Amino acid sequence: MAVRRNEKILRPEPMPGRFMFLLVLLCLGFTALVARAAYIQVIEPDRLRYEGDLRSIRVAQDRVQRGNITDRNGVDLAISVPVHTVWADPKVVHDRNGMSDMRRWQAMADVLNTTPEQLLRKVENPQRRFVYLERMVTPGVANYITQLRIPGVGLKEESRRFYPTGEISAHVVGITNIDAEGLDGVEAVYNGLLTGTPGQRRVRRDGQGRLVEELEVTESEFPQNLTLSIDQRIQAVAYRELAKAVRYHQATSGSVVVLDVNTGEVLAMVNSPSYNPNNRSTIQPHQMRNRAISDSFEPGSTIKPLVVLGAMSHGHVQADERLNTSPGWMRVGGRRVQDARNYGELDLAGILAHSSNVGTSRLALDMEQEDFLGLFGLAGFGTDTGINMLGESMGLMRNQRRWSDFEIATLSFGYGLSVTTLQLAQMYSIIGNGGVKRPLSILKVDQPFAGRQVFPRELTRETLRLMESVTLEGGTGTRARVPGYRVAGKTGTSRKAVAGGYGDEYIGLFAGVIPASRPRVSIVVMINEPAGDSYHGGTVAAPVFSAIAEETMRILNVAPDNLTGREIRVAGWGVRND
Repeated sequence: MAVRRNEKILRPEPMPGRFMFLLVLLCLGFTALVARAAYIQVIEPDRLRYEGDLRSIRVAQDRVQRGNITDRNGVDLAISVPVHTVWADPKVVHDRNGMSDMRRWQAMADVLNTTPEQLLRKVENPQRRFVYLERMVTPGVANYITQLRIPGVGLKEESRRFYPTGEISAHVVGITNIDAEGLDGVEAVYNGLLTGTPGQRRVRRDGQGRLVEELEVTESEFPQNLTLSIDQRIQAVAYRELAKAVRYHQATSGSVVVLDVNTGEVLAMVNSPSYNPNNRSTIQPHQMRNRAISDSFEPGSTIKPLVVLGAMSHGHVQADERLNTSPGWMRVGGRRVQDARNYGELDLAGILAHSSNVGTSRLALDMEQEDFLGLFGLAGFGTDTGINMLGESMGLMRNQRRWSDFEIATLSFGYGLSVTTLQLAQMYSIIGNGGVKRPLSILKVDQPFAGRQVFPRELTRETLRLMESVTLEGGTGTRARVPGYRVAGKTGTSRKAVAGGYGDEYIGLFAGVIPASRPRVSIVVMINEPAGDSYHGGTVAAPVFSAIAEETMRILNVAPDNLTGREIRVAGWGVRND
C-alpha cells in the first residue's frame, strides 16, 4: 500500500533526562581516570616505581667469611668452613607435585637424621615461600641432596665456625650462634671486627633475566683476623695438668692463668670443667662460665707476699728482721689468730715459708691502716684488670671507714676480701716485673702497655728472694719446685664461706713466679673444693704449678737459673756443673 506524500513519518523522541545522566557519568569517569593518572604519575610516582623495581631489580651479595682467630704463633683457634643449608619453597613443592615420590623424601630424611614426616610437615603450607629444612650440612650431604632432584628443594651456601682446639681454649675463644654471631668470649667481644660487611651489586634485568643496567655496586668490607696473646702450647699443657688434678682430687672445678710478667699478655687461661664448642648438643650453661675471670674467692695465704712487700715499702720492717710469733697464737680484738704450731722467732722468709698468720698479722697491725689498705688497690684488687672480656668480676674489697684490728689481721692472711684467679696472677706479675702495674691483654701486643710503678723495684726483688723460701726444705710449697729453676711462690688454703660463717669446703691455691732470678711468667693454680683429706694448696695446687711451669720454661726457651750440683745435658754429652 502506498504511503501518502503528505503523511509524516513518526520517529521516537529521545528522553532528555536519561541522556544528560549518561553524559554526566561519562564525563565523571573520564575525569576520574585523568585525575588518577595524574596522581599516580605526578604526585605519587614512587609506588609504581617500587612495584616495577620488584619485578626488574635484583640484588646479589658477596659472601664474606668471618675472620679467623689465631694464637700468638699463628695456630688456628677459630676458623670458618664452607657448609650448605637445605631450604624449600612449599608453593613450588605443591605446584610441581614434589611430594609424589616419597622415596626421595625418605632418602633425604636419612642423611639429615630425621623422618620424612617431619620434613613434610615443614612444607605442608603452600602459602609459604621459604622454610629451612636443615642448617649447616656438609658438602657431601649437600651434593647427595642435589642429586635427589626434589622440586622446590634447594641449597644455600653458608659458613660454619669450627674450633680446632676444642675444649682447651673454649672459654677464651668463645662461641658463635648458628648465624655466626658471637655469643661468648673473644667471639662476642670482637664480633664487629670479625664479621665484616658483605658487598652488594644492584642490577636491572628484563623479563628473560637479561642484564639491562648496573645500578649500584658496594664493595665488601672484609673482616679482620685476631691474634690472641695465648700460646696454644702452654694452653694445652695447662689444661691437661688442670683437668688431671681436678679429676684426681675429685674437685668441683679449677682454673689456671699464666701471664707474661713483662708485657701483661695472657699466655694461658684454662678452666675445668670445659666444653666442646664444636658439639653444641652437649653444652651445659655452667660449663661455659670462664671461672678464671668470673668466680671470686678469698685468696688465703697467697696474699701474704703483698703484706711483706707493703711492710718493707713503708719502712716498718727490714728483710732480715725477726718477729716473735710465740706461742703460735695471739688475741686481736677479743678473737684468736693462730698458726699451725708455735714457730717462735721468724724472719720475713720464715713467715712466708711457714705461712705464719701471726707473723703477717703483726706486720699489718704495725702499719698505718690507710697504708695497709692501699696495698690491695695498688695490687689491682677491687677493680678490673683491663683484659676486656665478658663476665669479668672485680672481686670484692670492702669500702668502709672503720676497720677493727681483727679485720685488719684477717685481711693480712687473705680473708675478708675476694679476688679472681686472673687478679691474683696480676698481683704476682706486678711483683715479678719490678713493681710495675699495667693492664692485662688477651690480644697479642707489639709493645707493652704503659705501666705505673706502684712498688719500689728493689723491694719487689727482695720479696721474690723471700718467697723462694716457700719451695725450699721446710716450706709449705716444696712440691712446686721446678728442676733447674728458682721458684718464688706462695701456697694458699682458704675455707669457703657459707651463710653464717665458714663451711667444710676448701680452695687450694699456689701462685708463683718463675724463674725467680729474672721472672718471665707468673702462674696461679686454683683447685675448688677438692675431696678427701688432701685439700691444702701445697698438695693439690703446687704439683700442678710445677708441671705447668716446667713445660712453660721449655716452650719459651728460658735458660735455667739453678744448675748448681746438677747434671746438664748438651748435645748428648753429660756435663757436671758443681
